[in-house]
Amino acid sequence: MKQDLSPGRLRELIRAGKWTKPTTGNASGYVQANLVMLPREEAFHFLVFCIRNPKPCPILDVLETGKVEPRIAAGADLRTDLPRYRIFEQGELKTEVGDVVDIFHEDMVSFLLGCSFSFESALVAAGLPVRNLDEEKNISMYITNRTCQPAGPFSAPLVVTMRPMRPEEAVRAVQVTTRFHLTHGAPIHLGSPKEIGVGDLSRPDFGDPVTIRPGEIPVFWACGVTAILAATSIPLPLVITHAPGHMFVSDLRDEDLTLL
Repeated sequence: MKQDLSPGRLRELIRAGKWTKPTTGNASGYVQANLVMLPREEAFHFLVFCIRNPKPCPILDVLETGKVEPRIAAGADLRTDLPRYRIFEQGELKTEVGDVVDIFHEDMVSFLLGCSFSFESALVAAGLPVRNLDEEKNISMYITNRTCQPAGPFSAPLVVTMRPMRPEEAVRAVQVTTRFHLTHGAPIHLGSPKEIGVGDLSRPDFGDPVTIRPGEIPVFWACGVTAILAATSIPLPLVITHAPGHMFVSDLRDEDLTLL
């Protein structure tokens, strides 16, 4: 049975190893974040990549080298408070783990980037469908044919999330999400997936497929997984990220970001 927990309680369960599934639909009303940890030597170029590509990579917090407690969640620990982490070595995925206490080191810089899970509560409040919540699945994510602006050695294609809606609902979704500019804002594309290089919607690159009902169109938002592809686009000795859908849940309220 689905529970809607407070951010602090959810992080407690995650830290204790009692919550290992995606965070979508939980701690509703609070900001969720993508995580990227990488060596200090490349942190500046990665920061520039995020600044140049604010739609998929909106910056919520950047920690000092070696620090693990973010400003947006006092007492949290980025090494333990996400349900699943991915470990990359030389640009290749090596494993997924439940914490990175023994992997993170003091020469790494952590980035927290906005996530579209953060505006799903606003969509629901507006009476709009959020199919991944209804079907209790991870969000569908796809790699597109759109290229982000490179920075230093980093480059990546744009990754998107998809939520199916009727055309009139999609128009309303644009209105609802535009103000959430630090969690991806308005959709980047409506309708024909082939125009952005997305083929079979039943086979997402990340996450789970969801039901698309007759009369609905796919609605695509920029996705923070773009940052993972950028961080692993060069052969760094170590990069740590969240596993797609397994986000960091902060103490910031969604509505707080609409004022920034």
